[in-house]
Formats: sequence, C-alpha cells, structure tokens
Amino acid sequence: MSTFQAPKGTYDLIPPDSATYLAVREAIAAPLRNSGYGYIETPGFENVELFARGVGESTDIVTKEMYAFETKGGDKLALRPEGTASVLRAALEANLHKTGNLPVKLWYSGSYYRYERPQKGRYRHFSQVGAEAIGAEDPALDAELIILADQAYRSLGLRNFRILLNSLGDKECRPVYRAALQDFLRGLDIDEDTRRRAEINPLRVLDDKRESVQKQLTGAPLLRDYLCDACKTYHEEVRELITAAGVAFEDDPKLVRGLDYYTRTTFEFVHDGLGSQSAVGGGGRYDGLSEMIGGPALPSVGWALGVDRTVLALEAEGVELDIPASTSVYAVPLGEEARRVLFAKITELRKVGIAADFAYGGKGLKGAMKSANRSGARYALVAGERDLAEGVVQLKDMRSGEQTAIGVNEIVAELESRLG
Repeated sequence: MSTFQAPKGTYDLIPPDSATYLAVREAIAAPLRNSGYGYIETPGFENVELFARGVGESTDIVTKEMYAFETKGGDKLALRPEGTASVLRAALEANLHKTGNLPVKLWYSGSYYRYERPQKGRYRHFSQVGAEAIGAEDPALDAELIILADQAYRSLGLRNFRILLNSLGDKECRPVYRAALQDFLRGLDIDEDTRRRAEINPLRVLDDKRESVQKQLTGAPLLRDYLCDACKTYHEEVRELITAAGVAFEDDPKLVRGLDYYTRTTFEFVHDGLGSQSAVGGGGRYDGLSEMIGGPALPSVGWALGVDRTVLALEAEGVELDIPASTSVYAVPLGEEARRVLFAKITELRKVGIAADFAYGGKGLKGAMKSANRSGARYALVAGERDLAEGVVQLKDMRSGEQTAIGVNEIVAELESRLG
C-alpha cells in the first residue's frame, strides 16, 4: 500500500519545528499590533480578475505562477498568490475607508500559492505575515512600516539582513522614464519573450535575474534621474525619517518589485545567507491599486515578510530562538486509582493556566518517565497506590532530579508558586 505524500513543492509544518514558525509569526505581528494595525483574514481564493487587474497582466505571477481554475458553477477563481489585492478588496467591500479614520491599518498572516520551480526557500505554498496601511499618502507611513519590519527582525535576533530602498516615481514622472527605458531596451539583444515584456512593462526587465540580460543593462537609464520634484521630495523625507530612527538602508536604483501596482517608495529586505533566494520580504507604496480594482483613489503602502525565508535566515545566522517547553508538568499515574486522581489534577492545573500533560495508554513507570523527559516538562507528578494511601504524590524536579512528597490537595498551589 502506498502512502500519500504532500504535493510537490509544498511542506508540512510539524512539531518541534512548527514552534519556530509560530514564534516568527508572533515576532513580526507584535510591533504591528502595537502600532494600530488590526487583524484581517481573507479567503484562500479570489476571482481571477482581481489578481489579473491588481497584480498585473504581464507579471510572471499572473502569466506563469497562478493556480487558476473554474468552479462547477463556472466561476473563474485563483488561489491567492499574494496578500495585498485581497486585503484591499476586503477593505473596500466592507467600506472600511468610509469609517472616517484613515489610514485603515491592517495586518494578516496566511498561506499563499504560486506554481514555481521548487527550490530551497521557494515553495509552491508559503506563508507570509503582511501589513497594509490604506488611504493615506504620507512619507511617515512608508517609514513606519519599514521601521516596524526592522524591529520585528531585530527582535528575533537577526542582524545580517539589509534593507534596499528605491522610488518608482508616480503617474507624472514614470511614463517619461518608461519611454526612455523602452528606447534603451529596443537596442538590446534579447529574446522575443523579454522584448514583449519590454513593451508591456519595461521595468520588469530590470528585474530579470539572467546574467545575459543583466550584463546588457549596464548603462540603462535609472528611474531616480527621472523623478519629478514631488516624488524626489517625498522619497527624501522617507529616507530622513528612517535614518532618524536609526534604521540602516541602502539606496538601490535598480530595485523594482515583481508586481505592477507599486508607485514611489519600494523596498526589499534581503539576507545574504540565503543564496539566490535572498529576499526575505519586501513591499512598497501602491497608490493606484484601489482604482485598478474598481475602488476610489486610496493611496496605500504595505509589505509582506516570508515566514519560511525568515526561518532560513535565522538558521543561516545560527540564531536559536528561546522557545519555552510546551509542557510544564507531566503526570505519571501507576494504577487505576492514581489515573483517576492525577487526571483530575491535570485538569485543574490546566484551568489555572499551567501547561500539563499526562502519560496516556497505561505505560509502565520507565516508559512514562521517558515520555515525561521528552515532553520538556519541568516537573513530573508520580503517584502509585502507596502514595495515595498516604494522601500524597511525588513531585519530581526534572532538572535537579530532586523528589518531594506533597499532599494531593496542595499540588495546584505548590506548582503555581514554583512555576509562578
């Protein structure tokens, strides 16, 4: 009989590794919750059109990587390849932008899906934590998000990541740059596919990772030389605010993100310990996205950080997260009466917030103590017929090996004070 396996390019998160992923999600979410961001959850699939319009028809994500399908009812849906378009759609649908308090600040956490060639750090199902600030055009908002991501990474103990920063201009200055770039690209020796892309969205060609293309891009016009005064001023303010907050970044005039909706501020977090998939997260401002998907003008900014990539970055730096054991007390009953008494005590301990587990399946003392050890519990409660006849149980400190007899009715109070 063959057993089933996870689909190609996906992975299962299982203990104990899953605890690291939870800790990473928590560390990224904490600064957001502390800064006025509310939690949002959207469906795992949306109408195909939302991504075609929002992410962009010419992007690799839409043309090659999206899991699109038709339902029995004839609806054309796609598994979400990214979070921003869904979050904006949900905010518009719920009229959050009309409640008067702009920007609407939201954070989310979930799985995303892209049909890619699987490799380390690049999966077909991956998990992200993201944040969006919708409905305000303010350099301080762009700076806030970059600073919060920096804070999240540092709180995990990461040090060797870099923040790359650029401005993509706006609808005033980008068309001028776009034309200049297209002129430059038409003179290059590039394949048909790339040539087509240059006509639809020339900025994406700058993002081409192939050596043969990159070599020819030397001397390509740079966006920063084409920024209008408003964009220059805006970008300068973002840079000043980040610098004043003590956050280091590098200006990267070639940085474009793989989505069509970005305007002005764009940034990426990279970690050099990850080989070719060096980006651990990124984002930027997307002032025109709301209109692209049929909403009013709502200038917005956001980012998404990859949970899997962040875990790889921690491994690359050798950072061990301090993850507390999931069990504090492990009960080992010897005999029927002890099972009844200790199971009741475990239930009481859990009610007062102490993490407790039990030797299920009637193991003998040796097997049960092995399980207690593996659980990482600080204390074991051991009781047999003789103990109970005396009204006590044995409390064993798993670190020192020291054992004390305590009254059955004192167990909860004793453990509360010891674990306080």
